[in-house]
Amino acid sequence: MSEDRDPSLDKLLDLDGQVLLVDPEGGHWVKFIVTRVPVLPEKPHDLDYSLTLHGPSGERLVGFDNAHPVGRGRRGEPMDHRHRLQTVKPYAYEDAATLLADFWQTVDTVLKERGVI
Repeated sequence: MSEDRDPSLDKLLDLDGQVLLVDPEGGHWVKFIVTRVPVLPEKPHDLDYSLTLHGPSGERLVGFDNAHPVGRGRRGEPMDHRHRLQTVKPYAYEDAATLLADFWQTVDTVLKERGVI
């Protein structure tokens, strides 16, 4: 194993395709899409990822992804960003463990705001 390999990366990759019900009574759920991709200027972490929280109607409430540029981002710029309701902001990707921690912290915050937890 390489010394610079992110040890939490395998855990993140294992979540690919998982859909988890986080609020059985209210119907909130999370979905993970995580795949390895070649390193590109806009995806320097060799990952294509989308971690999302959805409401009972399927609407996205939270999302962390790198699927498209943020705002007026230009091709070749890092695309990491987060969605929270209607707001999109750049996200400073550090490693897989931090991404997961930030995602779950935001999920908890939104669920608390909605009175779910």
